[in-house]
Amino acid sequence: MKMQLKTLAAAALLALAFGAAAQQAPAGGTLDKIRSSGRAVLGVREASPPMAYMLGANDKYVGYHVELCERVLKDIAPSARLEYMAVTAQNTIPLVQNGTLDIGCGPTTNNTARQQQVAFALTTYVSEVRMATRVDSGISSLDQLAGRTVSASTGTTAVQLLRKRERAQNTTITTMLGKDHLESFLLMESGRADAFVLDDNLLAGIIANAKNPSAYRIVGDALGSEPIALLFRKDDPAFKAAVDDSLRRLMKSGELEKIYTKWFVAAIPPKNTSLNLPMSAALKQLIAEPNDKPLEAYAK
Repeated sequence: MKMQLKTLAAAALLALAFGAAAQQAPAGGTLDKIRSSGRAVLGVREASPPMAYMLGANDKYVGYHVELCERVLKDIAPSARLEYMAVTAQNTIPLVQNGTLDIGCGPTTNNTARQQQVAFALTTYVSEVRMATRVDSGISSLDQLAGRTVSASTGTTAVQLLRKRERAQNTTITTMLGKDHLESFLLMESGRADAFVLDDNLLAGIIANAKNPSAYRIVGDALGSEPIALLFRKDDPAFKAAVDDSLRRLMKSGELEKIYTKWFVAAIPPKNTSLNLPMSAALKQLIAEPNDKPLEAYAK
């Protein structure tokens, strides 16, 4: 598996190196590509629990969105071999665009800008962007961020929301960017940043797996609510229809709620701790009436 991941990573870097030329999607639909090659490539995150993360030393990827991707692909392409590629927030979309990834299984926000580049499946999570702080920091509200240093992960919408708040409040917030969520958390853990801003579910997952979970807490109001969804190539309606239909079946049967409970309410590895994040009213409504509306629809 490690060799497979290294090979996939090398292919990804090579594809990105071609710049604009690499952004051209391969001819034909994604389903045809998967069926003819006999494999489907899933873009996963190494450090975004409980949505997608690496477990143990065997390069096994797990999480809510990883399991949804697996269930969907086994449904629409049952004979395909599933291969996993570790990606980041900033390279997921280019790798989907150029066909290196067949489906992105990380915690990606669906917004109108990204819809110009890729397509999103039905919303399968609604997150609130909030901040985590050290218990001894004395910070309990967003207003206390003025003049302070806040960490965020490169490529996430949390960065945009922080800048929007700066403009709205006419204040200054120094933003330190980590290459991934664990590095961003380390900036806060080590004292270089006073707070860490990210989706609430991801914050809860990272804190639950920290060396000393009781030393951190999620505080303050939400900076915003965001629809999170699987993503894939744009202008491939057959693949989107197949993925969406599979998700609808999971929603209607109650299986999606069971998968949600497994990752957000029950104890999860590696420390067998619970995030205690019951399904929100917003997500329950989306299961009853599925849609793929972007972030901007939530801001109205």
